[in-house]
Amino acid sequence: MPGRTNTRHLGDERMNICLYGSGSRKIDEIYTDNAYELGCEIAKRGHTLVFGGGDTGMMGSCAKGVHDNDGKTIGIAPEWIGNFEPLCEKCSEFIYANTMDERKNKFLELSDAFIITPGGIGTLDEFFEIITLKKLKQHDKEIIVFNINNFFNKMFEMIDEMDEKGFLYKQEEIFKKANAIDEIFEIL
Repeated sequence: MPGRTNTRHLGDERMNICLYGSGSRKIDEIYTDNAYELGCEIAKRGHTLVFGGGDTGMMGSCAKGVHDNDGKTIGIAPEWIGNFEPLCEKCSEFIYANTMDERKNKFLELSDAFIITPGGIGTLDEFFEIITLKKLKQHDKEIIVFNINNFFNKMFEMIDEMDEKGFLYKQEEIFKKANAIDEIFEIL
């Protein structure tokens, strides 16, 4: 599952930035408002959003922020996922994958960096796969966990405990943490 091996940096050129996050409609506005603002910044800085193609939740809010600022989006999803959540109709480009694995492969292939926002099991699956691939040197792209409202603190504690007990290397070597949008772009 190899992707591009050289990460481009924001100061150098425009990037394809992949967002992982929930498509749930039940999310508190503190999360979706931050996702919307992140989308606004992605577009204002001339970058393209790569995402799971959902029209609701974190994905939909971020995509709306991009669209409201005349930015570009690339949605990637199997057609059948529309049975679970509405798909974004305003994408600049939409790629239909046959499987979830194909979808994740496309994320890796087309993206220069990854931002993980609050989500559920699907988001965690995507996050752990992308950091595992980085650990296994299948890519060297930046991975940033956007810790809105301390959402990921318990996960960070779990990862720290795994590290303390010798199960893995320190997470700072694999991904970075950001509590605000400005921090994300400073890292990139």
